[in-house]
Amino acid sequence: MDLILINGIIATQDKKDSFVEAVAIKDGNIVKVGTTAEMLDFKNEETEVIDLGGKLVLPGFNDSHMHLLNYGNFLKNIDLTGVKSIEEIIQKVKDILGEKNIEKGQWIKGRGWNNDYFQGNNRFPNRYDLDKISTEHPIILTRACGHIAITNSKALELANITKDTKQSIGGEFDIDKNGEPLGIFRENAIELINNIIPEPSVKELKDMLLVAIKKANVNGITSVQTDDFGVISYDNYEKIIKAYEELKKEGKLTLRVYEQCLFQEPNKLERFLGKGYNTGYGDEFFKIGPLKLIADGSLGARTAALTRPYKDAPHTYGIPVFNQEELDNLVDIAHSKGMQVAIHAIGDKAMYMAFESIEKALDKNPKKDHRCGIVHCQITDKYLLNKFKELNVIAYIQPIFLDYDWKIAESRVGSELIKTSYNWKTLIDNKVNIACGSDCPVEDLNVMKGIYEAVTRKDLKGEPIDGWMPEQRLTVQEAVYGYTVGGAYTSFEEDIKGTIEEGKLADMVVLSKNIYKIPHDEIKDIKVEMTIFNGQIVYRK
Repeated sequence: MDLILINGIIATQDKKDSFVEAVAIKDGNIVKVGTTAEMLDFKNEETEVIDLGGKLVLPGFNDSHMHLLNYGNFLKNIDLTGVKSIEEIIQKVKDILGEKNIEKGQWIKGRGWNNDYFQGNNRFPNRYDLDKISTEHPIILTRACGHIAITNSKALELANITKDTKQSIGGEFDIDKNGEPLGIFRENAIELINNIIPEPSVKELKDMLLVAIKKANVNGITSVQTDDFGVISYDNYEKIIKAYEELKKEGKLTLRVYEQCLFQEPNKLERFLGKGYNTGYGDEFFKIGPLKLIADGSLGARTAALTRPYKDAPHTYGIPVFNQEELDNLVDIAHSKGMQVAIHAIGDKAMYMAFESIEKALDKNPKKDHRCGIVHCQITDKYLLNKFKELNVIAYIQPIFLDYDWKIAESRVGSELIKTSYNWKTLIDNKVNIACGSDCPVEDLNVMKGIYEAVTRKDLKGEPIDGWMPEQRLTVQEAVYGYTVGGAYTSFEEDIKGTIEEGKLADMVVLSKNIYKIPHDEIKDIKVEMTIFNGQIVYRK
């Protein structure tokens, strides 16, 4: 036996929600679970035995929706999380520019600002603000949500964007009263800038991924479902696949990757499928997952597509990225070829469109176990909540979103619609399959913070004191399920991971305290003591 864990509180997450004391591991798989005495019978001179001292063990966490490559890119660029004003953005980037002595002409990239946290004037920054940082370096600073980016005049010059440039389909850039671009790009229009930024090499991609993988392991994450293809170029996905394959061969891929494949155009999706890629292609380390579609924007940026005008901005309904026919076509292409589908839809309008496309595809090519899903599914009404169950559609939820969203959601959509939004408990009670994630780097990938927000409905400051819509709280067990079994289900892998059972992959996390026994408000502060991936300890506190 390679490794034996003894004297623990091991939550197997099996169908009986059983707890055991010990587990024996060999060749990356779980051989046996049971009592400490039973497991020690497997011990030989080469076995490592770890006494858990009563610590809680859970299956390795599975982040069901995030952006691993973009997170690595974020970690290597300027972190603007928590800035309180445009002036602070300008000063922070200027300081870093000076410290690093970056050559003229080199791109300056940053992410994380959120204008709703600005003190005083909470308008978006624009080109003229960023020109105060530099007019000799092209600059792009992306909002925390990822759906709005700001550039300076140098970036506009390099992209050849002027008052004569046509607006993008499914996106837009802001202009002033004279028609001049302001350097504010929304949704698909961001690609006008991204397309001129030099692509990283495979080695650079690997470096980004390694930084992100290490952070994931520190947080007990052993599986991710990640949307990576749009980070450097929608056309160069094979570069990204190569980076993952090389890391796997080098033994550095210490989490399991289920790629959510972003293709917003039919011809690109068909070329991808024509090369033999499809859901399930790969192995237990790196595997192609669903077609990922982005149907609208974010609530914070007011680009999530609503069926009615924004309460605090009556001039807009948000931005649907597709019309119904376009979305129908993409979903039909994928489904007819046997590819799973996961659609980013935050606003109720986007969700109505997504369900219509999925239902049409299923009517045309019935498939009982399709496991299509809606990613984010925030603004819902009773019809949409029922549609999840009716069509057996997975709800990919991000509990950590409550940290920000509870403060702005009702002002965006109104007091009536908010009552049926973020209704995760309702979905679970309706027997809808849920899978929990972070959308990192939009939010923190710390799973303890996610579980805390799911079970308390409070932000990280403990507000509101009684929880936001407290009737929608999840139990600890429901939240843990969402980060383990639920994630395994979405990737058709519940038979090999997500629980601690004989024959399954040896992916586990050891926590500093038992989250089933402590006050819920303390869960956010729990630390990961150890992360075991494929039977190997990849992180130890």
